[in-house]
Amino acid sequence: MPEDHARLYAAALDTILRRSHLMAPDEMPQLASAGARHLGVEQTLLWLIDYGQCRLTPLLGPDDEPRDALSVDGSLAGRAFRSVDLMETDAEDGRRRLWVPLLDGVERLGVLELVVPTGGEPLSEEMRRDLGQLAHLLAELLVSNSAYTDHYEWFKRQEAMALPAEMQHTLLPPLTFGTDRLIVTGLVAPAYEVGGDAFDYALNGNIAHIAVFDAIGHGLQASLLANLAVSCYRNSRRAGLDLADTAAQIDRAIDDMFGGERFVTALIGQLDIDSGLFRWVNAGHPAGMLLRGAQVVKELGGEPALPLGMNGLTGGGPESFVVATEGLQPGDRLLLLTDGVDEARTEDGEFFGRTRLAEFAAREAASGLPTPEVMRRLQQAILRHQTGRLQDDATTLFVEWLTGHHERLAI
Repeated sequence: MPEDHARLYAAALDTILRRSHLMAPDEMPQLASAGARHLGVEQTLLWLIDYGQCRLTPLLGPDDEPRDALSVDGSLAGRAFRSVDLMETDAEDGRRRLWVPLLDGVERLGVLELVVPTGGEPLSEEMRRDLGQLAHLLAELLVSNSAYTDHYEWFKRQEAMALPAEMQHTLLPPLTFGTDRLIVTGLVAPAYEVGGDAFDYALNGNIAHIAVFDAIGHGLQASLLANLAVSCYRNSRRAGLDLADTAAQIDRAIDDMFGGERFVTALIGQLDIDSGLFRWVNAGHPAGMLLRGAQVVKELGGEPALPLGMNGLTGGGPESFVVATEGLQPGDRLLLLTDGVDEARTEDGEFFGRTRLAEFAAREAASGLPTPEVMRRLQQAILRHQTGRLQDDATTLFVEWLTGHHERLAI
């Protein structure tokens, strides 16, 4: 790196880091511009993805002109978001316009728009790399500052969010997580009205803990039930309980609270990322799918117990839950879901169905797209099947083991 450029790059990082300590959250646009100016950037704008994963909305400062949202599927900004790749095009007067993905780890938050004077020449690889790192730093600051403000939430929401959905989104982990051996990515729908569906995961050492929940009913009652199930799951997992004991703890908590009148279906699993051994218990939940290459080779049902909250009817305890096992091969993917996915249906009653779901998931997984984009497309296909209005919550979760696709998750 030439000495002058290295000095300017260091000044950009120093400006952002130094000013971020006492930055008010709504000053993020000004902070981004101040840092980028050291690298000759004339215009800077952050665009955030909405909850429906359909639009990119500009994060505007108090003096910025209003800007319309951009379509994820119909804009160059959206292409950068979809492909997790930097996009570059001509701007006016010898400038170049860049769209750089905003990534928190590998979680897609949106894109960073930059206008740089270059005399009409493409940017150097060195400059592209540095602007990508600048975008990554800004994304990390967006996440850390979101704990102190509602400001970013206002820009991410394309419509009013129902209270149950507010609770569920607060409950969820980041939508995407990845290492060189494991990728986990999930979505819940409908984004602004979801109530009873949830997923959770954690990587502890060589064990990836994965769970999908579907609480009976709709609205606030279902959201409260799902919150209880996920909170109890995390508590049991962090206490080091095994799968059967974890399921039994959740079952007992729901039964104690609702006396057998409410229940949650669940698939709770553990993947050893050293060996590829997947172990799980099924509590009245739809079977997961094992994808190998471009095919679904097996359904992962196991021996189902009653839904969580109902096993006290047959005695309860860990012995109610049978642990199933499956050995994965490098490159395998798990697709876990709730019944709102394969039971999604048109107004004429045509179900989306497991066959259609399996074919779509296998085809898109083999497409070469980043895994979060495969998940987004799957959810969009389900919504289109029901003309945008789901009769039930629909949650999908992809788990990839040793696919070699981790390099697609970051620029």
